[in-house]
Amino acid sequence: MMRITLKGTPKSLNEYVGKNGGYAYRKDKAMWTRLVYYAAKAAQGRPSEPYDLADVEIMYFFKTRGRRDPDNFSGKLLMDGLRHAGIIVDDSFDHIRLHVAGGYDKREPRTVITVREAEP
Repeated sequence: MMRITLKGTPKSLNEYVGKNGGYAYRKDKAMWTRLVYYAAKAAQGRPSEPYDLADVEIMYFFKTRGRRDPDNFSGKLLMDGLRHAGIIVDDSFDHIRLHVAGGYDKREPRTVITVREAEP
């Protein structure tokens, strides 16, 4: 099992919808991909070979208690970092089982990603 903790939380996917969303999305996706990549490369419990089938749990701890829809925090901005770091083979349904949850932490907003090898 591998767990990484990143400071902050990605924006809701809804924030990228609109006239200028494409540029902001690409910029943020590149930033989060790098953050996940480097954290995963340094993580304890990192697999020696990418998991062919993995359970990926993403837990967001938001700074405020506002209402958020899980589908707007699907992990889209995070999964490529796991793939590029050699943690998972691919981020398709054939290779991951994704679990997303949200919580609240006013003092330390963060994103926690846990990856385990899954049984077929």
